[in-house]
Amino acid sequence: MTYFPFSIHGSDRPSGWLITCDHATNTVPDFVGDTTLGLPAADMGRHIAYDIGGLGVALALGIALNAPVIHSNFSRLVIDPNRGQDDPTLIMQLYDGTVIPGNRSITDAQRQERIDRLYRPYHDALAALAARPNVAIVSVHSFTPQLSGRAPRPWEVGVLSATDRRIADPLITRLQANMRSPVGDNEPYTGHLPGDAVDQHALQSGRPNVLLEIRQDLIGAPDQQRKWGDWLAPHLEAARKDANL
Repeated sequence: MTYFPFSIHGSDRPSGWLITCDHATNTVPDFVGDTTLGLPAADMGRHIAYDIGGLGVALALGIALNAPVIHSNFSRLVIDPNRGQDDPTLIMQLYDGTVIPGNRSITDAQRQERIDRLYRPYHDALAALAARPNVAIVSVHSFTPQLSGRAPRPWEVGVLSATDRRIADPLITRLQANMRSPVGDNEPYTGHLPGDAVDQHALQSGRPNVLLEIRQDLIGAPDQQRKWGDWLAPHLEAARKDANL
């Protein structure tokens, strides 16, 4: 079977949304050499390798919003598509206290191969989808309830943004009105890294955008993923309307 570094679902869906999932899978392509990067299966099933549940939510959002969905087909540990190409964390050697053996002695040639065969094709395909008229990007991620040695995180969902808060601000207001737990405003992460996927495909071109972080223990099962996607979709539509976009 031919391997592709990304998948697109519903490329002909006509809505003005584009749903992305940068950390959709924990797959390590065969050309990398070690299909577990030297890690035990338990670690490859953790949040360090991919955003658990994120792909299911993204696909559900795509259906609910009648929007195309693009997602990576490689683990963030192989190369992280949500980093700038020159970011020192593009290929992680240590993540949440876990050493990544397959990345410790990576050569410049191996690094470039991962960029050429995985990172660039994903971003080229994302750029082509984002170039449609009047597109707003929703980037779907998930977060672990607690990082190693840190306090539990109180949020069920976080809304991340950088300088463009046109969708984020009304979305936070709407979500908070319908949730008992606090909605993270640029929590549990800050809303922007230079050169990240939203920066490349939204901020630099002025496209409306928002990044969603959903707690992993709430979206582990397919029915939970569909429920969150179906619940978030009308709030996104309403927030976009509030912003006159």
